[in-house]
Amino acid sequence: MIKAMTNKTIVMTGGSSGFGQTTIKKFLQTKDVRIILGVRNVRNIAGVETIALDLNSLAKVHSFADNVIVKLGSNRIDALVLNAGTNSSDIDSRTVDGFETTFAVNHLAHYLLIRLLLPYMAEEASIVITTSGTHDPAEKTMISPPKHANAFLLAHPEKDTLDNNPQVNAGRAYSSSKLCNILTARFLLSLPVIQANQIKIIAYDPGPTPGTGLVRSNRLVVRFVWKILSFTIIRNFIPHFNSRKASGEALANIALETIQPPRGHFYAALRKGKITWPFPSTLALDDQAMELLWKDSAKLVGLLP
Repeated sequence: MIKAMTNKTIVMTGGSSGFGQTTIKKFLQTKDVRIILGVRNVRNIAGVETIALDLNSLAKVHSFADNVIVKLGSNRIDALVLNAGTNSSDIDSRTVDGFETTFAVNHLAHYLLIRLLLPYMAEEASIVITTSGTHDPAEKTMISPPKHANAFLLAHPEKDTLDNNPQVNAGRAYSSSKLCNILTARFLLSLPVIQANQIKIIAYDPGPTPGTGLVRSNRLVVRFVWKILSFTIIRNFIPHFNSRKASGEALANIALETIQPPRGHFYAALRKGKITWPFPSTLALDDQAMELLWKDSAKLVGLLP
């Protein structure tokens, strides 16, 4: 891998809405930063190079990666920020590849992007994956925690043992995908190429951040409540919620490496507007689950482990 010799190049998903917009604004305030952003609908964003990206299609993920590589030329990626995500109201929807949508968008598409773009990372670069505290039963969130990280069952939940409540199943699909994000980050840390090139890997939990587009696929009442909670006067009564500004700026600071993890930590969790470095859940620290997820995800996206 080659150390970038020009401006700092950031490749990002999930920067056109929600707290990702704040992250982009923070990047733009930084001198000599080049931003390449994946967007569902290509449009002009001042100071940003946009490329079409549909995370519902593995073929379009390949296309995005190919276009990024062309744009890079002889340069390399200094920060790969994988922030896009979704939270469906059920587990009935499928991507064009036939996988359950929440799992495919939140985990599989980003796993594939990492695999495709890893050879183009600069030395001492960073990879930041947005995850969620919902992966950890100890957090006691309103979303059902994951039962496992079996990629084949998460991709095809109809083959799994499901709850009678569709909302529980939908919540578990989301929390499981976020568990997969952390397990992916852990596996990356074990790779010799990551260690040799001193690439930093961070799994970032922005905490509950109302007002984002995360629940855009949910029922109208859920979207309405999520919007209401984004107002400061309401959010102040629920202090563990974070503002979009706080969540977005923390993500930017991690990607720009103005916030550094303590030795031995890779999981950053924003709590009451401040970055903390807790350990993730017991299942997220399971080496066998981590290794199986990496291998099985490779099979699902058509790559060798």
